[in-house]
Amino acid sequence: VQLQASGGGLVQAGGSLRLSCAASGRTFSSYDMGWFRQAPGKEREFVAAISWRGGRTYYADSVKDRFTISRDNTKNTVYLQMNSLKPEDTAVYYCAAIQTQRSWSPRAPNNYDYWGQGTQVTVSS
Repeated sequence: VQLQASGGGLVQAGGSLRLSCAASGRTFSSYDMGWFRQAPGKEREFVAAISWRGGRTYYADSVKDRFTISRDNTKNTVYLQMNSLKPEDTAVYYCAAIQTQRSWSPRAPNNYDYWGQGTQVTVSS
């Protein structure tokens, strides 16, 4: 599966953005999906994840209650709605996919087989 992330940009603190990740292929609905981010000089970190049917969602503590992950399997797209943005949310955001499996660990980057190219999110203070 190929992933294309979009929706990043420059926003003031307290503002909102919605990221999208469009996937190619007819089997998108069988993939668990995740969002990760990487700030300059830092390791890639988990942001949010959603199971293949959307029944389970997971969030990093730092974004819980501010970010919402969702998916539309009819559009082969996963979304990340980001509200109340903070300067520390500034990073390149990546979407990732793995074909659903019982051993899925949503928070671990090395659990994903496919990655999008990233979209820059910059939050000014």
